[in-house]
Amino acid sequence: MSGGGDLSQRALVLAPNGRDGAIAAAILEEAGVPAVACPDLATLQQRMEEGAGLAVIADEALRNSDIAPLSNWVDRQPSWSDFPFLLLTQRGGSVERNPAARRLSEALGNVSFLERPFHPTTLVSAVRTALRGRLRQYEARELIAAIRQGESLLERRVAERTAELEAANRQLASQITEREKVETALRQAQRLEAVGQLTSGVAHDFNNLLTVVIGNVEQMQKRVSDPALIRRLDMMGEASRRGARLTAQMLAFSRRQKLEPRAVDLNDTVRSMRDLLQSTIGGSVQILEPELADSLWPAMIDPTQLELVILNLAINARDAMNVGGTLLIRTENVETTASTSPEAPPAGQFVMVSVTDNGSGMTDEVLARAFEPFFTTKDVGKGSGLGLSQVFGLAKQSGGGVAIETAVGQGTTIKIFLPRADSAPVPHVSRYLDLTAAHADHVVILVVDDDEAVREVTSGYLEDLGYTAIEAGSGGAALEIFEHREDIDAVVLDFAMPGLNGADLAREMQSRRPGVPILFATGYADADALASAPEDRLILKPFEQAELAEKLSNMLVTPSQAVSA
Repeated sequence: MSGGGDLSQRALVLAPNGRDGAIAAAILEEAGVPAVACPDLATLQQRMEEGAGLAVIADEALRNSDIAPLSNWVDRQPSWSDFPFLLLTQRGGSVERNPAARRLSEALGNVSFLERPFHPTTLVSAVRTALRGRLRQYEARELIAAIRQGESLLERRVAERTAELEAANRQLASQITEREKVETALRQAQRLEAVGQLTSGVAHDFNNLLTVVIGNVEQMQKRVSDPALIRRLDMMGEASRRGARLTAQMLAFSRRQKLEPRAVDLNDTVRSMRDLLQSTIGGSVQILEPELADSLWPAMIDPTQLELVILNLAINARDAMNVGGTLLIRTENVETTASTSPEAPPAGQFVMVSVTDNGSGMTDEVLARAFEPFFTTKDVGKGSGLGLSQVFGLAKQSGGGVAIETAVGQGTTIKIFLPRADSAPVPHVSRYLDLTAAHADHVVILVVDDDEAVREVTSGYLEDLGYTAIEAGSGGAALEIFEHREDIDAVVLDFAMPGLNGADLAREMQSRRPGVPILFATGYADADALASAPEDRLILKPFEQAELAEKLSNMLVTPSQAVSA
C-alpha cells in the first residue's frame, strides 16, 4: 500500500474507450488534482501499488474483466486503509437498477457512483471528497502507529521496572540470607569471636562511608579557592581519617585487619610521632626525650598500625596520670625464651618498644582483664575499652607479643615485642605520578562495588588519573560486562559483596582471562581469605587518590600472577 507522500494524493483514471480517460485526467489536472490515465486494469493495479489517493473507473472497463486480483488487493489492505473508488456509470446504471454495479460495490468496498454525462465540476468535487477521506485515513494510520509505539514503550518500561524489582528482591533475599547466616554464627560463636564478627561488619560499612566522604573532600579541594572552605574541607578530611583510625582499632582488637607489614625503623617512627603525641595528649603531661637504642634491629610490622598502637598507649598513660605526670618511650633489641603466658612473645629475636607512665598503676584484678575487649576503668564516655585490646591484637597477629609491668601508685610500663625483619627498612616513596602518566591513556578499568557511592568516588579518582572507568554493582553484572568487553585492562574489585563475592568473582575472571590484573578494595576482609593476594594487589578502605594511583601504576607496570583468593 501507499506510504503517503507525493503519490498518495493522485487520481488514477481507467476509461479505455475513446478519449474519456484522457479528458477526465485533463479535467482533474486543470483543477489542481494530479491525475494519471491508465490504459488497462493491470496498469491501474500496478499504479495503486505504487501509491494513489483514489481510482476513477468507467464501469465498462470492469464489465467483462476479471476483477478478482483487484478485489484481493482491496482485501489485503491494512486495517486503517479503505481505498476509495469512483465508478462512472451510464445513465440508469445506478446500484438500485443495476445488479452489476451492486456486485462491483461489494467486491471493491469503498465505491461511489457518478452517472454520465456529468459536469466537470461534479467530477472534481467527487474526486476531492474522496481524496479528503483518503487523507483522514493516512492521519488515522499515523495515530495508530503512535499509539502502538506508546504501547510498546510502556510495555518495555513495565518489563524493565519489573526486572529491576525482581533484581532488587533477589538482592534483598540474598542479603537477608547472608544476615541470617551471620546471626546464626554470632549466636553459636564464643563471646570474643562474636564481638569480632560484629565489629568487622561495622568497620566494613563505616569504611565504605569514609571512602565516600574522603573521596568527595578530595574532589572538592581541587575545585575551591576560598580559604575558609579549604580550612573546613581540611577539617573534614582529618576527621574522616580519624574515623578510619578508629575502625582500624576495632579490627585490630578482633584480629581481623589485613596487615601490610614491612621492615620499619622504630626509632624513626618514634621520632616522627613526637609532635602528634604532644598535640594529642595536651600540656598536662610531660613527654620525656625518648630512649632509643643504638643499632636497633628493623622490625617487621605494619607502620600505620604501629603508630595507632603507640598513640593509644600514650593516651592511656595520660589518663592514668595526674597533671604533671611524665611519659617515656623506649626502644630495645630483645631475645626472648619460651613462655607459657598467652600474651608473651614466642622464643626468638624481637624489637621492643615500650611506653612508661608514673600514674596510678593497675591492681591485680585490672591487670587480669587488661586485654579484654570493652573492659575499661575509665568513666562512661571517656574510654571504649578497645585500646589495649588493639595493642594485643596487632602484636599477636604480627607474630610478637605484649608484656605489662605495673605497680599500684607507681605507674605502668607496657612493652610491645615485634619480630625482627630480615631486611633493612626502605623508605616508602610513591611512584604513582610518573607511572600513571605513562600508562593511563587508553587503559580501561572495571570498578566493582555493591555500594553506589563508593563506585562513583572510585570511578572519579580513575577518571581524574586519566583512566577510563566502567562500573558494575554486583558480581553477576561485573562478570557479564567482563565477558563482553575485551578492552578491560584491569579490575578494582570490592571483596565483601552479597551473592558472588570478590574472591569467587576473581577466580571466575581469571579462568576466563588468565593474568588480568585485579586490585581488591576492601573495608574488611578475612586475612586468611586474602592470604594469597599480594600486598600490591590489596587496597584498604578508606583510600585516597594517591594510594589508588600508586597501586594501579605498580600493578599495570608489573602484572603479578593470577589471584587465587
